[in-house]
Amino acid sequence: MPSVVVKPQSRRRLFLLLGAVVMILAAVNVADKYGPHHTGLVVGPLVAIGLVLLARRSGLSWHDLGLSRRTFVPGLKYAIGAILAVAVVYAIGVALPWTRPAFHDVRYHLHPGAALLTAFIIVPLGTVLLEEIAFRGVLLGLVNRHRGAVWASITSSVLFGLWHILPSLRLNSANAAVGSVFGSGATGRILAVLGAVAFTALAGVLLCELRRRSGSLLAAAALHWATNGLGLLVAAALATTSFA
Repeated sequence: MPSVVVKPQSRRRLFLLLGAVVMILAAVNVADKYGPHHTGLVVGPLVAIGLVLLARRSGLSWHDLGLSRRTFVPGLKYAIGAILAVAVVYAIGVALPWTRPAFHDVRYHLHPGAALLTAFIIVPLGTVLLEEIAFRGVLLGLVNRHRGAVWASITSSVLFGLWHILPSLRLNSANAAVGSVFGSGATGRILAVLGAVAFTALAGVLLCELRRRSGSLLAAAALHWATNGLGLLVAAALATTSFA
């Protein structure tokens, strides 16, 4: 694979664009964490549209963003496969007593109506849409255009891991399995956050590869939704179910 030659002007332009995108995402992350409830549900789609417009003004094509009509069908096939694969893994996880505690998360102790609303409205619009547009669409496309696929995947995935610092601050107290591994004190919180950052960065690599292979953002979005949405539904169901 030939190396990508980056001119100084191109490098400066890349850093400026990356800096702008990262600052926007940081502001959204803080607002979603400390602002009114479900701020991300309103702000997320608006910011996603703004990032797409910024990327298009910067010269990225719809294909660069994973939004080309030509790759819709391959992306849809990968999307269906990803959802089915996650469903199978979760079914096995629930069936096995030693993996079932991983689904015991107090954040998802919801009644059925709230669980369905969260899984099919809040997660897709408030989480998946912005994150996929930002990390596997705009960031991946920008870096890939200037530095190539490897740097694009690394940059996108590292930033995706760091994006999860704030959402992971209560992870060790909210999830029984995480708390049992890392502990419930301040040290446990730090270790849980570091673990979440590392795990989501690795997940970002997988999502980038799925995006690359399918050519479509739809595939990565489906895997992302299945991981979050189906996991939430399973956790909510287990909260009201007793096992002998």
